[in-house]
Amino acid sequence: QVQLVESGGGLVQAGGSLRLSCAASGRSFSSYAMGWFRQAPGKEREFVAAIAWSAGDTTYAESVKGRFTISRNNAKNTVYLQMNSLKPEDTAVYYCAVSVSRFYSSDESASYDYWGQGTQVTVSS
Repeated sequence: QVQLVESGGGLVQAGGSLRLSCAASGRSFSSYAMGWFRQAPGKEREFVAAIAWSAGDTTYAESVKGRFTISRNNAKNTVYLQMNSLKPEDTAVYYCAVSVSRFYSSDESASYDYWGQGTQVTVSS
């Protein structure tokens, strides 16, 4: 059974940093795309960042470019999201997602087959 477990969320002041981790189990995702999405209260889920199987291909939402970095460790079946210069508008539940059909990064949630339970990130002003 596939499981994705996120960790690393929490409360941070504006300008601070957090590093999210998402550990996958149940099968290897080293050949497939992985991504992060987020959902703020009262808003739809939105794309944050994605990374291809080779890690050389990454995609970011315009709102996080230059501040967030996605990376992966295929040996650990884990994807990370380093978030720097956090802003109050980054407050949301962050979800990791993995694909079993797509090699290259995608900003479309329909490209992903498995999702984590989410981790709360709260940025205070």
